[in-house]
Amino acid sequence: MPLLNRVRLRVFLILLLGFGMYVSSGDAATVLVQLSGATTNWIGSDFPGLSFEMRDVLADSSGNHFFSASNKPLVSTFKTLGIKSLRVGGNTADDPKIPSPTEADVDALFTFAKAAGVKVIYTLRLNEGNRENATRMANYIFRNYKDRLASFAIGNEPNVFSKEYAPYLAEWKKYAAEITSATNSPDAKFCGPSTSPGHESWAADFATELASTGWLAFVAQHDYPGGDARRATNVVAARDKILSPAINEHYAKFAAHFVPAILSSGLPYRLEEANSFYDGGAENVSDTFASALWALDYQWWWAEHGASGINFHTGDKVAARDPNKRCRYAVFWTVPGGYNIHPIGYALKMFSLGARGFLISTKIENSENLNVVAYAASPGAGRTYITLINREHGENARSASIILNSKIKNSRARAMFLTAPDGNVAAKTGIALGGAAIQDNAKWNGTWTPLGESADGIFNLKLPEASAALIEIREKR
Repeated sequence: MPLLNRVRLRVFLILLLGFGMYVSSGDAATVLVQLSGATTNWIGSDFPGLSFEMRDVLADSSGNHFFSASNKPLVSTFKTLGIKSLRVGGNTADDPKIPSPTEADVDALFTFAKAAGVKVIYTLRLNEGNRENATRMANYIFRNYKDRLASFAIGNEPNVFSKEYAPYLAEWKKYAAEITSATNSPDAKFCGPSTSPGHESWAADFATELASTGWLAFVAQHDYPGGDARRATNVVAARDKILSPAINEHYAKFAAHFVPAILSSGLPYRLEEANSFYDGGAENVSDTFASALWALDYQWWWAEHGASGINFHTGDKVAARDPNKRCRYAVFWTVPGGYNIHPIGYALKMFSLGARGFLISTKIENSENLNVVAYAASPGAGRTYITLINREHGENARSASIILNSKIKNSRARAMFLTAPDGNVAAKTGIALGGAAIQDNAKWNGTWTPLGESADGIFNLKLPEASAALIEIREKR
């Protein structure tokens, strides 16, 4: 008897005996998820990251710093969300009208990094920049804070101000050579080219030409798969776009332009600036629960395809065009007493809980073509984590009756669910992980739901439309 028929019979018997607590109702479509047991890429703890504008490093008019160890609510927010990577750059890193950070600004930034437990990707100005000033600052940072430095980036989206790759690379090499000279910081590491979408061939060339120099910590690329926020005038269609299976096909086509060249060079790569739609995000799309389901899948997809991390661009306001425009793709906004976590923030939190250790291949048998995806990872020690995302939404959305064959004998499982009120992907509030919201003071009291024990490693649960679940399976000792 085929496995799917066997597990369906098992579900039927459970229901017949009256023990169907975690089995979906009959109107849900059955989805079988199997773990292959094969391990692939390792997911580092610094995979979940945030990206901020360089202007956020500067002191405000009162001399206070946003990034400071004394900003305890921000420190707590980073820790609660599981953020281990902080990139500072963006358009304001290369805007000659905005001052570059001083040593005092940098001191505050790196004391924050130590308090929050993050490493920093620091962008040095290239556009109308000064190599001597950049070298001096790089040397200061490396000398004082190299334990909290992930890498230097030289310039942000250089394709904007350098229309040709060759002159950009020539100038980049001059900066890197001067910074790493014997009298400065010979062991300093860099990333680049940090180009905007549409110029990812620069990343492939960058890896090929610089892999042998020893300069690169990783290759950096930017991505906004939703496109221009100003064109997202039909918000229902825009939410459909980022939750469609076709978005994964878009990732594959995008990655094909640069990922193979980078990996063949032996270098890691990172999406050092990314989010749903550029120009600050699309209102009523990037700030809704749709963005949480999108970002959760987005992180897992790129982890499966070799990325070492993603830094989601965020902040209270954007730096593109109108600097006073509220940032709709923000992970959180500043509020009295702390930071209000937006739906996308829950995706980072859930990923940080489940993305541990080596990736495990998954296989889905889904005869009714539900818009469901599954990912898994294991840190060892008898633990495995499976993330299930049901991207079905709208009037004809379907819940899924998940039959999870973990192949882990004599095990027990528990689940944590990511939900919005009534499965509404347009929701901006009422988001819960483990039945609880993340409070403005960064407190979170989410809980796990027991799924019971299994001798054969098969577990059953209902995954409602427009929701996600994190399953933890532990071997019984």
